[in-house]
Amino acid sequence: MGFDAATLKFNEAGLIPAIAQDAESGDVLMMAWMNAEAVMRTLDSRRVTYWSRSRQAFWVKGESSGHVQELVEFRFDCDRDSLLVKVRQTGPACHTNRRSCFYSAVKDGEEVELMAPMI
Repeated sequence: MGFDAATLKFNEAGLIPAIAQDAESGDVLMMAWMNAEAVMRTLDSRRVTYWSRSRQAFWVKGESSGHVQELVEFRFDCDRDSLLVKVRQTGPACHTNRRSCFYSAVKDGEEVELMAPMI
């Protein structure tokens, strides 16, 4: 018996949030959206595939940039409405060329940049 993506809880737009986490370091790299087909493409190919809301198209992470996300482990939360994809990330995960999209923080009431672009 295989996994059925229909058991996941997608929002009214047919999407589910997917957090990408570095499988080795545990760093949170990014959040993007998947639909049921993106989930199945990810599981079948082991290359993380998202759904671009702005382009209304699938995008395989790293397909054009070379900054590939290889799937190591696919998890979902207890409510089945959020995904955690543990990945082996090649290069930066963020389109700003930073290792993580979460490169800003608030410290002592001020916004600070935690990391510079890799490239």
